[in-house]
Amino acid sequence: MSGALILWSYSGTALLFFALALWALRRGTRTAPGGPLAIALGATALWALATAGIGAHDLVTLVTEGLRNLAWLGFMIMLHRRNGNDRPPVALNTVYGVVALVSLTALGLELAGNTAPPEFAERIQTASLLFRMLVAVAALVLVQALYTALGARGPRWIAGGIAALWLIDLNVFAAAYLTAQWPAGLIAARGIAMMSVATMIGVGLQQRGSWNVQVSRTVAYQSLSLVAIGLYFALLALATSALATIGGSQARVLQTAFVFGSTAAILTLASSPWLRAWAKVKMAKHFFRHRYDYRAEWIQFTETLGAPEGAAPLDERIVKAIADLTDSPAGLLLVPEGAGLGPGASWNWEETALVPASDAALPRHLAATGRILDLDSLREGAGEPADLDAVPAWMLELRDAWVLVPLPHQGQLAGAILLARPPIRRPLDWEDFDLLKVAGRQVASYLAEARAQEALADAQRFDEFNRRFAFIVHDIKNLVSQLTLTARNAERHADNPEFRADMVATLRDSSERMNALLARLSQHHRARADALRAMEIAPLAARVASAHAGRNPVTVHGNPNAVAQGDPARLEQLLGHLVQNAIDASAPHEPVTITLGADGLEVTLDVTDRGCGMSPAFIRDKLFKPFVSSKDGGFGIGAYEARELANGMGGRIDVVSREGRGTRFRVTLKAAHRADVTVERAA
Repeated sequence: MSGALILWSYSGTALLFFALALWALRRGTRTAPGGPLAIALGATALWALATAGIGAHDLVTLVTEGLRNLAWLGFMIMLHRRNGNDRPPVALNTVYGVVALVSLTALGLELAGNTAPPEFAERIQTASLLFRMLVAVAALVLVQALYTALGARGPRWIAGGIAALWLIDLNVFAAAYLTAQWPAGLIAARGIAMMSVATMIGVGLQQRGSWNVQVSRTVAYQSLSLVAIGLYFALLALATSALATIGGSQARVLQTAFVFGSTAAILTLASSPWLRAWAKVKMAKHFFRHRYDYRAEWIQFTETLGAPEGAAPLDERIVKAIADLTDSPAGLLLVPEGAGLGPGASWNWEETALVPASDAALPRHLAATGRILDLDSLREGAGEPADLDAVPAWMLELRDAWVLVPLPHQGQLAGAILLARPPIRRPLDWEDFDLLKVAGRQVASYLAEARAQEALADAQRFDEFNRRFAFIVHDIKNLVSQLTLTARNAERHADNPEFRADMVATLRDSSERMNALLARLSQHHRARADALRAMEIAPLAARVASAHAGRNPVTVHGNPNAVAQGDPARLEQLLGHLVQNAIDASAPHEPVTITLGADGLEVTLDVTDRGCGMSPAFIRDKLFKPFVSSKDGGFGIGAYEARELANGMGGRIDVVSREGRGTRFRVTLKAAHRADVTVERAA
């Protein structure tokens, strides 16, 4: 098994170093000489290939190892020359020369030991091993000096890989010297470790002079997870092998128990929020310059805020979006309540931890400063005195309360978000403050827009109510006029039985209309549009003419057989508006005519008067607008409502008018068949 492991580990090492050599030769690096680096990488690949194919102690392998050492020493001094002074000090050149000489001496001793008689070979090889250890120690000292000289923008990952290479050699040589043997497991471990060295150098080449690893946090987290899983399986294999050796007849039971118990323990740890938070904090601290991946955070932030309809309410999504930025497990939205701030929507906030409303000091302080308050610092007495005075006592006593984020919008405070402490307790830094500040302003604009939309919806509901009320007042005015006319005629015709019968019918009709108007005025009422049907126009027009006859005569002319598609109640109301407007626009006793027409496709109802008329500009800009009227004291509702009623029946209204000569309103509806009227009556 060790032989196979040696073969595969050193073959993999050779492949990696060959690939790195080609990369360095073709692309180079800004802060490291590409040619010398490619030579050193290629020499390392040849040594690994010789070890895999020939053996670790063959003469060819020993020669390639010596060449590898000299190549890396040459690359190191080239780095000193490029990143340090143009002329390295004489002492530094001397040190490199001495180390190279010692490396050649060790190689010579190895060659001599392989050709010397057996009684001298062991002593010569021991001396060679000591010289090789000395080379590794001296090279580590040189790498430390090189690492310091490179500075922050140098290829420090490459220097770290070189240091790891010499450190591996030192440990292997020391173990071989102390045990006086070269166990196969030690050689195999050296090959596996060299693959890690290749990885470090590859990272250094990928950086191209930059200190930070240019990989995403997701890739880094997943890579570390894969490494951890690999280590776990390696440990599992070693442990089960050991149990198989020492377990005897109970080996299978012990192996099963170990695998089950260790897997359960790993799964429990992996599902722990504390462990995940700890891993993210450590990874951000040691692998990246910035704590946050701002692109990923902002994408998640906007996706949370813009969740599709049917998700959580906006206020709750706002709290969650802010809490997710800092891995907070819960949050509470504080909204303006009187002069202070009261609890609003929450996300994962315990109901038992509901908070009282604060006084005016807190919102006034947040609006004036816009400062994010670190409650842990305030508890420890490290915050600003003004912050401590503004924060209410209950907020400091709430141990899970961690940070308070104000939500400013256009000079006013839209609210604040209280976040719970993350699983891993940590102090806030400048990145936290900057990110929370920007996010707070963003969600404040969402809150302000939502409140503006609610206010607009309320205004629209009031506008709808006011419009219905204006229609009702207009209709009541017409009813009052009709009742006034009835009362005036009653003084002269009260003794006439026919008049009394007509008066009772008029009163009953007015009562029914007023009840219908009250129903329409109710805020819970929704006007029900009856289904359109075929109806005779002449009787309906005659009924409207009779109801409005009085001050002005109203007559009906035209086709008495016209049948239209519509709703009788709505058409009667529409025609009543037009006739009343015509009467109001005419002098007393001037006639108003209703003319019926039909051509088989459409039915027309013309309401014509000889009144004051209207200008083209008034017809175009104001006639069908509510609350605009040419009459003194008029409501400006009749024409607008008439057009709405006509549109509701699939018809239209056209107007022709000349100032001083009168007006004609034409209502056009779809024609219907008389047979349909008969069926409707039978039904």
